[in-house]
Amino acid sequence: MSSNPDLTLTEAGAKTDTALPKRGRRGAEHGDLIIKRAAKRGHDDDHGGTWKVAFADFCLALMCLFLLLWVLGARNEEETSLKLIEMADSVAYEGSSGVLDGTPAAPPSVTPREELAPRGQDAYSADTAAPATMPAETEAALRALAERVRQVGEDIGLRDNLQAIITPLGLRVMLHDTDEQGVFVSGGATPSALFRPMLTKLGALMGAVGNPLLVIGHTDSVPYRGRGFSTRSNWHLSTDRAMAARRGLIEGGMTSSQVLQVVGMADRAPLVDNPRAATNRRIEFLVLTPQRAHAIKAMFGLPGQVVPLVEGVNAASGGDPEAAQIGVRIEAAREHEQNLMGAENRSS
Repeated sequence: MSSNPDLTLTEAGAKTDTALPKRGRRGAEHGDLIIKRAAKRGHDDDHGGTWKVAFADFCLALMCLFLLLWVLGARNEEETSLKLIEMADSVAYEGSSGVLDGTPAAPPSVTPREELAPRGQDAYSADTAAPATMPAETEAALRALAERVRQVGEDIGLRDNLQAIITPLGLRVMLHDTDEQGVFVSGGATPSALFRPMLTKLGALMGAVGNPLLVIGHTDSVPYRGRGFSTRSNWHLSTDRAMAARRGLIEGGMTSSQVLQVVGMADRAPLVDNPRAATNRRIEFLVLTPQRAHAIKAMFGLPGQVVPLVEGVNAASGGDPEAAQIGVRIEAAREHEQNLMGAENRSS
C-alpha cells in the first residue's frame, strides 16, 4: 500500500472507470436514464373557462327558442284546423261559391252536409235518439226533453256541470264550468276530453227532436292581457266557443239547419254575483218551440207585414196582430193633436 494518499485515490478512480461501461455503448447493461419534460403551453390561460359558460347560455337560449316555436306551431295548428272546419261548413253545400275566384267550391255531385252520415254516433245515440219525431212544442214535451238531457249528463258523470230549465222561450240547457272541471281548455275554444262526448250525445238527442235552437257562449270577467283593439278579447273567446259547441252538436247527428243563431256574449250575462266565478264560463243551448223560432226569424228576416208609423217611416210587425195596431194608434194620436191645434187657432 502506497504512502501517498493522492496516488491511491487516482489509481482507485482509474480502476473504477475501467470497470464501468461507457455511456451510450451498445449492449450496455446499465445506463443513465435521461427524461426530458416539454414545457406546457398556457392554452387555457389565454381563454379561461368563460367559453363554457357562454356555450351553455347559447344552448339554453336555443332550447327556449325551439320550445317557443313548438308552442306557437301547436297553437297555429289548432287555429288552422278550426278555420278549415269553419270553411268546410260554409262551402260544403251545393251551389256555394269559391273563396278566391268565385268558382264553385265543389262539383254538383258533392253530397250536402245534411245528407252525410252523422259522425260520432254510438250505442247511446241509437238507444236514446229515437227516430225523428215531431218537435217538442208543449210544456210536457219540453219537460220530457229536459229529463233526457239530464240523463245524458248523469251517464257521462257531468251532472254538476249541467242545468236544464224550462223558460217561456223553450228549454234552456247550460253546460258550465266548476272549480274542478271545465267545459273548454283554459283560454281556448277546444272542448275538454270529457265534454266532447257530451256534445256528441246532445247533438244526437237534438237531432232526433228536431227543434230549432240558439247557441250562446259566455265567459267570466277575467280579461286578456292585451289591451289593444286588435287583440283577442272575451268576445272572441265566447264566439269561438259557441262555434265549437255548434260543431260538436253537428258531429253528433244534428243538422246544421236546426241552429238558428250562434251568439257570443262575453261576460255580459253572469249567472252569479261574482263575475269571475267558474259558473259564468258556460255554453247555453236554447231549444226553441216552433212558434218562438218563427217569431225570431220574422224579427230578423223578411217582414210579415209593413206597419206605417208616421209619414215616410214604416216598421215590420213580424205578423203580430198587436204590432199592426201601432201605426193606427200613432196616426190617431197625430190627428187628435192636429185637431187640438186647429181648435186653439180658431179660438185665438
